[in-house]
Amino acid sequence: MQLTGNITPESLMSLEAYTKWRKVHKPEVITHRKLRSVQLGEHVNLQFESETTIRYQIQEMLRIEKVFEEEGILQEIEAYAPLVPSGTNWKATMMLEYTDINERKRELARLIGIEDRMFVEVEGHARVYAIADEDLDRENDEKTSAVHFVRFEFDVPTCAAIKAGAAVKIGCDHTNYPAHLEVSADTLASLAGDIA
Repeated sequence: MQLTGNITPESLMSLEAYTKWRKVHKPEVITHRKLRSVQLGEHVNLQFESETTIRYQIQEMLRIEKVFEEEGILQEIEAYAPLVPSGTNWKATMMLEYTDINERKRELARLIGIEDRMFVEVEGHARVYAIADEDLDRENDEKTSAVHFVRFEFDVPTCAAIKAGAAVKIGCDHTNYPAHLEVSADTLASLAGDIA
């Protein structure tokens, strides 16, 4: 199932239609999001986005903010649509999760640059490192952000290997957070659908 696409105001539901749709389909969207969530170690979560997750996010924002005018709808689309994969990449919201505020502050200082050390390794191909925070810089000299937006851009042979079912690892080689794992078959099947 290809999950890339083009989100336009015309392709979104009215607030009334979405409210009805949401009552029936919210559990499906939550299941889809969970399937595309990769926990790397204890504190890094990658939520791989798709047209489904971003369309849902846009509709939720329109519902919560009660936006129905075209200008407001376009602003939400402009904010979120760049997170939809384009057929040669995977895009994810990367969250550094620490429940203790003091630990979070300490670790965010130790993990400066972690977003640039995230990688995808497709069997038989070189590691592909994340292109992070293309919209704006999310760290400073003292700490990194708890949320980053990352893109893993694949060349044609790597895309073909993903679609052919090659094993895939996701990892981080930051000095203070070395971790990697093999992506589960179900998650990989969903992510492979992002590749054209």
